Amino acid sequence: MKKLPSYLTFNKKIYPWKSTIDYRIHPHAYRVGKGEQGVLLCEPYKSEIGPHWRFKTPEIALKSSKKILALFRAYLKKKEFVGADMARKYLQMGYTRARRYANYAGGVKYNKKKNYKLLKKGTGDPLKIESAQIFYTAWQVAEQTALYKKMKREWRHQFG
Repeated sequence: MKKLPSYLTFNKKIYPWKSTIDYRIHPHAYRVGKGEQGVLLCEPYKSEIGPHWRFKTPEIALKSSKKILALFRAYLKKKEFVGADMARKYLQMGYTRARRYANYAGGVKYNKKKNYKLLKKGTGDPLKIESAQIFYTAWQVAEQTALYKKMKREWRHQFG
């Protein structure tokens, strides 16, 4: 059976992240989840981090990843795990989205006109490979930060 893109089968009702929650006021409602889940919904972090998330060129990606990594560190310093985790997710998403644009022309992975058939890889923007590597490096710095790892472990134990 052919697997469709997840955005076609997305169930908003059971998705644990909600755009109506202020996660700074209600951090207990936040779930770490897998990968980048919730990154485009969780306020106020989406509005604080999102405007800095760019990967069009390696120069832009470097500036963006440095700013997001600085936000990550600032959230850790304030003991604000949700913000730090969201910043980590934006770094991860910088990597995955830049890779998609490196692999597929225009970042388009599926052909809507042909029942969402997976398109051919290797047709994308070669500059995005460098942008992806920049974000990957920053993402790994965040992932390996001792305080972040400790806070994440404690968060998962307490809240899930």
